Amino acid sequence: MKKYWWKVLGVVILFYTIFVGMLTPLKTGITDASPVSLRTGRSEVLTVQGYNSFFTKEKEKLRAWLKMGSDKALAASRIEVVDDRVVRLTFDIPAYLPVEQKVKDFTLLIDSPVDGASVLPGGIVVTQDSINTALGEALWPNAEIAKLHEKAAFTFPFRNILSETIRNTYYHVPLWMAMFIILTAGMVMSVRYLWKSNPDDDRKAMALTNVGLLLGILGLITGAIWAKYTWGKFWSWDVKQNMTAIALLIYGAYFVLRGSFEDPEKKSKVSAVYNIFAFASLVPLLYIIPKLTDSLHPGAGGNIAFGSQDLDNTMKLVFRPAIIGWTLLGVWIAEIVLRSARLRDRLMEV
Repeated sequence: MKKYWWKVLGVVILFYTIFVGMLTPLKTGITDASPVSLRTGRSEVLTVQGYNSFFTKEKEKLRAWLKMGSDKALAASRIEVVDDRVVRLTFDIPAYLPVEQKVKDFTLLIDSPVDGASVLPGGIVVTQDSINTALGEALWPNAEIAKLHEKAAFTFPFRNILSETIRNTYYHVPLWMAMFIILTAGMVMSVRYLWKSNPDDDRKAMALTNVGLLLGILGLITGAIWAKYTWGKFWSWDVKQNMTAIALLIYGAYFVLRGSFEDPEKKSKVSAVYNIFAFASLVPLLYIIPKLTDSLHPGAGGNIAFGSQDLDNTMKLVFRPAIIGWTLLGVWIAEIVLRSARLRDRLMEV
């Protein structure tokens, strides 16, 4: 048992990430508000759809604002709770906005003692017929936003675009990180083979690269599924998707190359050199090129990889162990592949 503790640890961690990652609820959020376009000088009614919300509980303490920038906010003059998921908010919008723009976007903010604060960032647009910033400053009430509540429960963040698919963070991203760790180990084994000419180092490099490619394919599949829900298509020819596919094809060619040589020593040497080249291509293909061009993918094209809402402290409790769990599982599979390769070589020597 002591010899295989890391295998047990890997399984336990993955079960933990699956159960906690899938069963922990998301925070309360706002999925929809209509109409999204309002006009100045009117009393406008917004119908808001909540997510994981309980508007009927302590409904008399509900508060709501239309927030503009960091210092200007308009409080709802009337709040009508329809049910736990739907609330109607009435806003008396002044005749002028305190900005030199005819159209201005606002953030909708709802605060509940039960659900905490829910935000729909930039989801509401207000249009004014003419611009008069001085009058807008005079008419704008600038309601104070203070003493916001926090939901008293262990929850994951709610993002309007991601919704429940934010849980894919525990699969898509850790699979890629585990892939990178295992492919790094495979490259090191190839360097060791070229240095010491030990056939077992070549077998280790082959086994690790085999598993690294498998994890990469799983990462690509989970990414495509995520893209369907967030971008609208499984494959949108985004630069990150394209570079990922190229990187995996380069590694796929490693196994085609191994199968094209009859001489074991030549196969091992050429494969080791190619494996080093394939690993060297990962960094520019997956990290440098996507950052230099426009991309929908987080962490590429100027997009932030992880914001405080994408990966907050609660998610880190699952995300970080997931990287360890997938890496240990990958090493376990690589060990099985290595044993198989050793047995096959021994049988060929008989």
